Amino acid sequence: METHHYSVIIVGAGIAGINAAYRLQSELPDHPYVILEARSAIGGTWDLFRYPGVRSDSDLFTFGFSWFPWDEFNPIADGESIAGYIRRAAAHYDIDRHVVFRHRVLSYHWSSTENLWTLLVDHQGQLVLYITRFIILGTGYYDYDKPLDSPIPGLDRFERQVVHPQFWPANLDYEGKRIVIIGSGATAVTLLPRLVEKAAKVTMLQRSPTYILPMVNKNTRTTVDALFPPRVAHRIKRARWIITSRLTVLFCQTFPRFTRWLFRLIVSNRIPPQIPCSPHFDPKYNPWEQRLCICPDGDFFASLHTGRADVETGTIREVVADGIILDSEKKLEADMIVTATGMRLQMAGGASFYVDDEKYPLPEKYTWNGVMLQDLPNMAMLTGYTNASWTLGVDAKMRLICRLLRSMADHQHSMAVPRVPGGSKLEEKQLLDLKSTYIVKGAEILPRAAKQRPWCPHDNYLSEWLFAKYGSLEEGLEVT
Repeated sequence: METHHYSVIIVGAGIAGINAAYRLQSELPDHPYVILEARSAIGGTWDLFRYPGVRSDSDLFTFGFSWFPWDEFNPIADGESIAGYIRRAAAHYDIDRHVVFRHRVLSYHWSSTENLWTLLVDHQGQLVLYITRFIILGTGYYDYDKPLDSPIPGLDRFERQVVHPQFWPANLDYEGKRIVIIGSGATAVTLLPRLVEKAAKVTMLQRSPTYILPMVNKNTRTTVDALFPPRVAHRIKRARWIITSRLTVLFCQTFPRFTRWLFRLIVSNRIPPQIPCSPHFDPKYNPWEQRLCICPDGDFFASLHTGRADVETGTIREVVADGIILDSEKKLEADMIVTATGMRLQMAGGASFYVDDEKYPLPEKYTWNGVMLQDLPNMAMLTGYTNASWTLGVDAKMRLICRLLRSMADHQHSMAVPRVPGGSKLEEKQLLDLKSTYIVKGAEILPRAAKQRPWCPHDNYLSEWLFAKYGSLEEGLEVT
């Protein structure tokens, strides 16, 4: 069987993996690495999703790389632009030369006698072995092959087209059709304005409403751009977005009643008079208990004023041949149903872990500072924030990993593994601190988190950046 050896293996060529590669080659150039990518292109989620209007829900000044500034003026961008940006960044720093495509990791095997990982990899039907001392997972926590299983009664009786956004067909013709989007999250809010451009009628059918807020997204120069050179202007805008985003989250969490009133006021001034604010735009939860939905330049609300878009709040009794019947007896006629019901959670691309031939029970283990896993040697997983830009989180974590790898090299250590001291009583908390349906349904496959350090993940960039630079590498971590 073909075998390859590297000091470090990065899994995933999305935004986390490309960022990890940059940090690794910049700070530890003597650590040869490879990026294993299961798909055939760089970009991860942004290359996978092709539904109309797919875009970021975080600003690109912080969602983009700090080392390769986003070179447009608009903070929100479409998926194609983001995928192209990631590819340009990888090419500019020769990171793309380290990527091997169509290499799907099936399982990870750690040997304590050799202090090495062996990865069993499927390359287009052929098994290949990759051996390394350290693994960095940039795979995120979404299942690319299967969406969230959300049973819809009678969906199989619908005689027309059913589409899931994750697998949007190329060149799908929906002109003049009546479309019902089932869901109220970011995907549904993104889809509606684009579908309205060609469809006869688009209805967003939601079981419960979501907070939807407009954001200015003009691709024009600002005062900061006029006063400062591009790189300086980018740093200022990046710092401003980091600070304001964090303050917004804290404000929402500290003053939930006032924030609910304020958000309702903003929305009520945006929607047409024939669409009531309650129940369609009156969520039952407090702001930031779920992620906010952003609509650039208020495009979602503008669509409601066309007369070809609508919102319906209720539960589905059954799907019939030509539409959907609600529990209220109301029928929504449809030529197409779009099931924007959410993503399915999956860790490490669905691969299994083994330590000395014993299967590793990932959901039973705790995370060390949200970066490494209890009793799993030389393995880091890069995840971002639920209340800020994903890239900020994965970059802070990668800075910590580089510091750890440098320390291991300086002291000639070959293994680092988080250990929970015997007799410790940890008070558990949810790893992903949101109440979104897809997170609640997928919680059983996630590792554990605790309220005590170092088994509690950081929830904001400043604290994690400080820890990455100055935090203890000894507390809870056994290095030999």
